Amino acid sequence: MTVVTLENLVTQQKNLQNVLDNMMEGIIAHDLNRQILFFNRAAEKITGYSREDVLGRDCHLVFGAPFCGNKCSFCGQPPGALGHHTYTINAVTRSGETRRIEMSVTGMYDEEGAFVGVLAAFRDLTEIISLQIRLGELTGFSGIVGRDRRMLDVYEQIRNLAAADYPVHITGDTGTGKELVAAAIHNESARAGGPFVPVNCGALPEGLLESELFGHVKGAFSGAIRDKKGRFELADGGTLFLDEVSELPRHMQVKLLRVLQEGRFERVGAEKTICVDVRIISATNKDLKREMERRNFREDLYYRLSVVPIRIPPLRERRNDIPLLAVHFLKLAAEHGRKATRLSEEALSLMMDYGWPGNVRELQNSIHFALVKARGPTIEAEHLPLEIRRMTCAASKPGPQPRLTAETVASAIEKAGGNRSKAAKLLGVGRATLYRFLDKKI
Repeated sequence: MTVVTLENLVTQQKNLQNVLDNMMEGIIAHDLNRQILFFNRAAEKITGYSREDVLGRDCHLVFGAPFCGNKCSFCGQPPGALGHHTYTINAVTRSGETRRIEMSVTGMYDEEGAFVGVLAAFRDLTEIISLQIRLGELTGFSGIVGRDRRMLDVYEQIRNLAAADYPVHITGDTGTGKELVAAAIHNESARAGGPFVPVNCGALPEGLLESELFGHVKGAFSGAIRDKKGRFELADGGTLFLDEVSELPRHMQVKLLRVLQEGRFERVGAEKTICVDVRIISATNKDLKREMERRNFREDLYYRLSVVPIRIPPLRERRNDIPLLAVHFLKLAAEHGRKATRLSEEALSLMMDYGWPGNVRELQNSIHFALVKARGPTIEAEHLPLEIRRMTCAASKPGPQPRLTAETVASAIEKAGGNRSKAAKLLGVGRATLYRFLDKKI
């Protein structure tokens, strides 16, 4: 009598399919020609596509685009081999809904070791991320670091824009990370597989601005020795980020408005009209409405650009993020061989009390400055830039620090009218101590 082992049962094709169908993760497999060989029940639920829709078909044709977006390894010639990769993508379901997906992809090999296809497991993180944002548990999103409620609101706006293609205008002080937010909007959108092309409108000479944006043909002007594509052409199918858009001269504002209205333009010196499919994200640290009142910025262009406005809060409005950002920059520095790995209590207190006119960029520069001066594993107060040490509050009272409790902290914050700096003074502790206590309680 033949003994049927569990191993034999599991490896039988029908039973193996039952095993995979009862997994919580979606499973998809395709060969080197992108022909889908397997699609389990969870994959059907997450994507909205049935097995009958996908089996035996090219995955790019089934989903209308690479399922893995710009992470796809099979957009051109199939690779000679494929290791194990994990990444997150935005996938569009059959109903047109955008879902945040975590992919775990690995190559499949036959008994002779030849690369024969791809096996991918994926799970839907959309609801998990939404819950983390609502509960304030998210410490970063799409390359942006921060957990303050104002930043969580920004993350929510970025996620809401994933399924839309409207122009976005980002405002915020210098150094708040406007380009990071623009890149996050691009990476979370269906255009993530296309190019993200930034251009600083204030850094380009006025005489070259038109050529940089729209390109030129050979001989169009002195020095034009060859045809050149402009930023609009380079961004075709993706996103064009116009930083410091308030610095555009009036005549360029007129030309930009025409492109936004018609989606076409001519290179400098050319007669042929070029059509592009580009999403526009703009940014400035100025008040564009005030610039309109001063007649420095066209009103019609403003309303074309600012369909969806996003404001990035300055660092002084989200001081809870200072320790988080400092640790983030220290970790990045450690990856490049820097030895300091922590901040002393006094150094962090000074950083919490500082106004940060240069915002996150200034904070990063200050960490780099301190790393140069620090000789041990800890950044002390004396290692920080002079302006931070000069702008501190009065020294803390001598003697042991009072013990904080939820009741005393709540009472002090109430007496201070919600002002945490005043509450820290009432409690007799440094602002950093109070912020750390509140962080632990959240």
